[in-house]
Amino acid sequence: MPAFFRLLLLLLLAPTFQAAAQSVAFTKDRFPDNKEGLREAMRELKEGDTEYGADPARYAQALPHYLAAQQFNPNNAGLNVKIGDCYLHSTTRTAALPYLQKAAKLDVTADARTHYLLARALHLSAKWAEAIAEYQQAPPVGGNTRNGSAEVLTASDLQRYIQQCRNGQQLMAKPVRVFIDNAGPELNSADSDYGPVVSADESTIVITSRRAGSTGGKKDPEGNGYFEDIYQATWTGKTWSRAANLGAPVNTDDHNATVGLAPDGQRMLVYSGGNGGDILEANLSGSAWGKPKQLGSRINTRSHETSASYSPDGRYLYFVSNREEGSLGGSDIYKVELDGRAPAVNLGSIINTPYGEEGVFMQPDGKTMFFSSEGHNTMGGYDIFKSVFENGKWSKPENLGWPINTPDDDVFFVTSASGRHGYYSSDRPGGLGAKDIYRITFLGAEKQPLLSEEDQLLASRLAPIKQTVLAPAVEVATAQVTILKGTVTDDATKQPLEATIDLIDNTSGLTIATFRSNSTSGRYLVSLPSGTNYGIVVRQDGYLFHSENFDLPAGAAYAEVVKDIALKRLEMGVTIVLKNIFFDTGKASLRPESTAELERLQKLLTETPALKLEMAGHTDDVGEAAKNQDLSQRRAQAVVTYLTQHGIAAGRLTAAGYGETRPVAPNTNKANRQLNRRTEFKVTGK
Repeated sequence: MPAFFRLLLLLLLAPTFQAAAQSVAFTKDRFPDNKEGLREAMRELKEGDTEYGADPARYAQALPHYLAAQQFNPNNAGLNVKIGDCYLHSTTRTAALPYLQKAAKLDVTADARTHYLLARALHLSAKWAEAIAEYQQAPPVGGNTRNGSAEVLTASDLQRYIQQCRNGQQLMAKPVRVFIDNAGPELNSADSDYGPVVSADESTIVITSRRAGSTGGKKDPEGNGYFEDIYQATWTGKTWSRAANLGAPVNTDDHNATVGLAPDGQRMLVYSGGNGGDILEANLSGSAWGKPKQLGSRINTRSHETSASYSPDGRYLYFVSNREEGSLGGSDIYKVELDGRAPAVNLGSIINTPYGEEGVFMQPDGKTMFFSSEGHNTMGGYDIFKSVFENGKWSKPENLGWPINTPDDDVFFVTSASGRHGYYSSDRPGGLGAKDIYRITFLGAEKQPLLSEEDQLLASRLAPIKQTVLAPAVEVATAQVTILKGTVTDDATKQPLEATIDLIDNTSGLTIATFRSNSTSGRYLVSLPSGTNYGIVVRQDGYLFHSENFDLPAGAAYAEVVKDIALKRLEMGVTIVLKNIFFDTGKASLRPESTAELERLQKLLTETPALKLEMAGHTDDVGEAAKNQDLSQRRAQAVVTYLTQHGIAAGRLTAAGYGETRPVAPNTNKANRQLNRRTEFKVTGK
């Protein structure tokens, strides 16, 4: 609330006003038999007013004094208004409503500006019609604070709040089909926990918490718990492990908060208050996070950067900034190429509004973005919206609806790669602290209506909604992305390897992105949005490269593929399958998509001058054996011909066709026959 407005309340609602018969004043004639209690209550009131009347107001410090005085005299209208106002500026804002409602009953002649406070409390409690009625009675407020800066509550502001209530009425009338479950004591504490970010496969979650045991041990002077620290947990198969403080060097004596996590969980974006409020990047080396590093002036400015998300390929960053240059008003969402030189680009008026945008998250499908906004058709505060980038533009943002969004701020929403689950923080009844982490399960259209106990389905701030009717299906559950994950090891020793993983667009031959497997575990994860023929190449010095192929047509549904890769050292007799060599059916002409794989093979031979290879062609058992033998020989020879035409001595290469004689799997189904149709090389000299 503006300082001018608060000063008027102090004057108009001080304990000495007693115009209404029902409001009980803090006077001797009202409490003739408890003079000591009255003196103590007046002491608490005085201390509360000192904190409340400060500029800026110290609501958290004023509240306990007012509550102490209210225990002595619960029926003073002015005091109940002040308590309500303090709660409206706390992390438990809905607690304001009973105090403001009581104040209205105790003093029906109270200043009309108190209608605004009651309207806000009703609004935050999703009492839409009642809130509209109070907003309509609240007058605009204007004036100057004690430090000279103008603050106002305009008629336009009031109309905007009324429209938000009407939006809430419409959205609440058509709730989306979801379960919203508290993530439990493994992640949540008695203090505020928020800002969840998850790896694409939901194996890792990182959160921000204000719980006791923070790295610096400092408490927030505004009474919001300890300074922020970052915690991490892993999925055990049934629940999350207990969140553990990441400690130094990620956490410092200052505020440190989660911002974003790369799909593979190997890079993390963090907010550091100790660096002037910048977004930094930390890398996971083995099992330990390194010291966060600056991202440069194209991202961090003298303004405030608060939220960011990687694109699935790691090349781009979507981030939120309140910089003035290029802004459409408030905080906006920008996009920048991390390794480029071009300045960050504002995403434009389809996404950004004259109000604030926050909490940007790019889904691993590479085209679906979630973000929070105070604009668009919000029902109050920040609501979570979804927009899809298709045909060169962003779609109109869609409100995720009730009960995901509430009248309060709903920010920092992320999803798993499948889109089946979402995570965010909220202040809901029955929680473990001021803000808790919640897991959203999106229910597809194929599900029948389910009845759920109230303690299993948290559907609103006030009361759960039982699943008794079919609501609209949520499209987020149909992510068009494939997650490829597994471990990279040494084929002989079986020990984990830190290897480079190149993601290639076989159509263009360009490398889309480069990742690395974890140096301690060998684990890797690659996000593959649908609509591309991908070549996956795993390489490490001293080893022969390993290739995989994933041809994902546009619209391919979510899938998760586990592929463990054992790299082989360059030794005599070692055989490597070339997964990205392509021929048309029944032909021996190399398709253009084979170029990148052939260039890798050429490079291997060029860098290892003594290396000699046998190129081998294989088929399945469909058709005549003689024809299969001939086709396999011609295909092997096609590879040899390409290599000799590109500078490799013919004496280092031989071509052998084995037809259907060396299957690697029984020719009993389509998948096995595809495995048997292969091109490979064998080391014959080095």
